[in-house]
Amino acid sequence: MHNSAAAISSEGIGHVLGHAGMRPVRPAVRPLPPPRRPLPLARGPRPAHIPLAPAQERMWHAARAGNSSDWNVTRAVRLSGPALRPEGIVAAIDDVVARHEPLRTRYPRTASGPAQVIVPADEAGGRTDVVLATEAELPRHIAEFAAIEFDLETDLPLRARLCVLGPHEVVLVLVVHHISIDGRSVAPLLRDLGTAYLARQDGAAPDWPPLPIDYADYTLWKHAQLGDYSDEWSRATQQLRYWANTLAGRPPVLDFPCARPRAIRRGGASAGAVVPVAFAAGVHRALLDRACAARASLFMVLQTAFAVAVGAFSGSADVTVATAVAGRDHRLLDDLVGNFADDVLMRVRLDRAADAEELLDQVRGVALAAFAHPDTPGQRLKRCLLQDAACPLFQATLILQRGAAAQPAADASGGVSITEVDTGIVRAKHDLEFGLVDRYDRLGAPAGIDGVFIYPAALFERGTAVAFTELFTATVELLAAGYRGPVTPLLTDLSAGRR
Repeated sequence: MHNSAAAISSEGIGHVLGHAGMRPVRPAVRPLPPPRRPLPLARGPRPAHIPLAPAQERMWHAARAGNSSDWNVTRAVRLSGPALRPEGIVAAIDDVVARHEPLRTRYPRTASGPAQVIVPADEAGGRTDVVLATEAELPRHIAEFAAIEFDLETDLPLRARLCVLGPHEVVLVLVVHHISIDGRSVAPLLRDLGTAYLARQDGAAPDWPPLPIDYADYTLWKHAQLGDYSDEWSRATQQLRYWANTLAGRPPVLDFPCARPRAIRRGGASAGAVVPVAFAAGVHRALLDRACAARASLFMVLQTAFAVAVGAFSGSADVTVATAVAGRDHRLLDDLVGNFADDVLMRVRLDRAADAEELLDQVRGVALAAFAHPDTPGQRLKRCLLQDAACPLFQATLILQRGAAAQPAADASGGVSITEVDTGIVRAKHDLEFGLVDRYDRLGAPAGIDGVFIYPAALFERGTAVAFTELFTATVELLAAGYRGPVTPLLTDLSAGRR
């Protein structure tokens, strides 16, 4: 990929030559290529080299830049009951690994770049170790197991530990590297695990419907859609050009009031802490009304408040914030386990909005444009920006998810109850991170928004983190109350006590 091609048009090249004393070359007018036909998503032949999907490429480089264990996704569930069969759980895990290829894929570097190497199912079993533990020892077992790094080039990206607490009670700990799983994968993973366990409990293999495609089929389809960076008309090049031009000239690092001076974070995560945040049903309803009036979404209103809070906290009117997109833009992807999610950036110019209405409209446009350009790997984008490659693409992120209806503890046939266990593991991958959930009652009425603010404990004192949470909360409540005034005084008032 040539950096100049991403950010300089042919007219710009001619302008540069003119200043160098050479006669500018008038760019040739070339016709646009014919529109591409939609490509079908289906099973197909596998080439010798299966590249990484865009979301995986970002994760592969992030794991190499820091500690790979920072990207471990850990889930724990408690199973109890007189019909409990630990050997059935172990067999069910092997069944799920066989069903979902990303759980038995290695990611080595090759001459053609990092690749997916899928291990045959009969060679990928035996990923579960069984330990005896007491209730008091359980947190230590989970923390130690979650902290073990995966070598993405040689290890399979899933490991499991069965902590046996007694003859009728165990805690299953699953650790999967983020390169092979995302948040939307947890539901099909646990559902398939439950189906397999019920079958093994009866002494049979699971009889589940076959998956319509596998993750590798999705990867090849995605790359065919994006095309090659050597093609200036390809979707990949168009997206890269959009990001390079959108982010040009932005502040490379936002200056937050930290507990102590720090160097630029070069990747990875650190021990995190959380501050809870919640908005009542009335505020939730008012935010939805504000969004409707602005032809926007609840997320866009919250992201507007977040940009204002980040700008006030950093003292900058030019902020780049981020969110995650699910990336499952085809119905055949719903039941797959894999990493489809990716980050998209939103550069918000607070100084270019006269009032809150203009700012919300700006954020709406920025968000829609970002969602339309979701597939550019961060490492490739960094090479196009005139900034230190060690600078993060973003430091602040807000993710909003729709809450599911509360479910009672599951009861697997035979009287085995299944409940989720809090792992107690908090890793801060960014300076400022909100994870929010909007909830609705059984009739669909807004029931409130809640979640957590995650921050690196080594970077911010708790009082500073609480102050930022209050800053964000105050901004959200102002928008919910109908504030339509100017943005600059709002920034000044909110930032008055930031340090």
